[in-house]
Order: sequence, then structure tokens, then C-alpha cells
Amino acid sequence: MDMPPRPPVLDAPPPFRVMRPARQIMPLVFASPHSGSHYSADFLAEARLDPVALRRSEDSFVDELFAAAPAMGAPLLAATFPRVFCDANREPWELDPAMFDGPLPAWVNTASPRVGAGLGTIARVVATGEPVYRHKLAFADAEARVRDYWQPYHAALSALIEETRAAFGACLLVDCHSMPTHPVQGSPPADIVLGDAHGTSCAPRATRLVEETLSAMGYRVRRNDPYAGGYVTRHYGVPREGVHALQVEIARRLYMDEARVARGAGLGRMQRDVGRLLDVLAETDWGFLRG
Repeated sequence: MDMPPRPPVLDAPPPFRVMRPARQIMPLVFASPHSGSHYSADFLAEARLDPVALRRSEDSFVDELFAAAPAMGAPLLAATFPRVFCDANREPWELDPAMFDGPLPAWVNTASPRVGAGLGTIARVVATGEPVYRHKLAFADAEARVRDYWQPYHAALSALIEETRAAFGACLLVDCHSMPTHPVQGSPPADIVLGDAHGTSCAPRATRLVEETLSAMGYRVRRNDPYAGGYVTRHYGVPREGVHALQVEIARRLYMDEARVARGAGLGRMQRDVGRLLDVLAETDWGFLRG
């Protein structure tokens, strides 16, 4: 949907960063839609929560975990805007009508399970269930966020996927996330969860390669439980068209202080192990992605 232009917010960085390799040597694209940490003064003034409570919705430092990807020959895309402000792993118009000061257009998706949980494109609550905002929003606020953040991020992601598919005949998108510690998690909890929409978004051989590589390092790896993949995985992962998508969720307890939203002692080790995974991916013959 076309929307009128709006003056740029001068204190905001571009909505995403693309780190490109000197030469792309593998048909992979890495993306981190939830590691953005730029909170504008206007947004903080609207929020009823303190900055640390807001930041707990981030996949903090995930872009740092995968920072070696360009040096290994694959591009890395990272959002700069925070998930609680606009969620790039949702449809563009998953909105909760209870959040807005007037009726929403009929074409808005108000009935998705994500909206019901308060976690649509514009989140009503943070992961702990606390409301984000002091007051109701105008629909124009949601339009601006989709236009200025969601759409540019996805335009960049689509371009990287198409460039890769054109160069290699296929593309594997690795969508990079982190998962919080929950008090009711199973015992022992998973260290890493791989989501391929229950085998529909990615060639099983690719999922198995990542799973076996991480398991050999000693990580407890689970598939599709409890994270089978969000909008990005399901929207872009169409193997019959030569585009595969695999979501990777890494337990935050392995590399950060979840309460303080700070880098932890395990960050260096996790970066090194992700680097070892990248080494394996760089040496793989990906011809099977073309079907």
C-alpha cells in the first residue's frame, strides 16, 4: 500500500544494516530481525515501561553472534529498530484493535494468534505480559512504523535473497534469534531450537546439517519445539522456488545476563562456536538446494 512521504527522524539510524562479504562464496543469507536496540526519545516517552524492561523483548547481541558471516562469505542483515517498536517477524498489518484510538481498516489482520497474545506487528505487551504503552495509539503511528521500518527491512531482505538465488541458483536464509529462559521449560532445556515450519520451509538435509554440527559441539538441539518459525521462515521459505529458510533460536542464558540485558561471560564462546558452524557451512556443497 502506497503511503505519503514523511520527513525522516533525524536522530534515528537507518532501519537496517547490511554487512556484505568481499565476495559471496555460499548461497546463504543471515538475518537478525530482533537485535535492534535504537529506542527513540518519542517512543520511550510513550512507553510505560523502563528501558531495561523494553529491551528484554530484544534478541540482544544476536547480530554480534553471527558477525563473522561476511568474513566467511555470506551477507548479514540486521535491523536497528527494536522488536517492541515494530516486529519484522510478523505480517506487516497484524494489529490489535484494542491498542488504537479509532477503528482499524477492514484489511488489517486483527484475528491472528499473535495479535491475540498481544504480540502483533506493534506489540501491545512485552514477553512478561506487561502493557507497553501509557495510552492508545493512532493508526497513523502504525502506518509510519510499517512504512519506515518494516517495509525497508523486508525490501533489503528480499533483495539479498534474490541476488543470492540469481548467483547460485538457490538461497538458504538463516533467520537468527534468541530465546529467553522460562521457569517452566523442560528439563534439560534446549540450548538451540531449529525451526523449519515442520519440514516445509527448508530442505531436510540443510536442517540436519546444522543440527548435527551444533550437536557435535555439545549443544542440546531441538527441532520446531517450541519455535517452528515465524513470518520470515514461512513467508520466504519456499523450497520448490529455490528459497529455503531456517530459523535458529539460541538460548540467551548461554551468552548474556537476561535480567540486566548485558553481554555475559559466554558471549565469546558462543561467537566462536557460531564461527565453527559457519566454517562447516562455507565448506558445504549446496547444490542440493536447487532440487
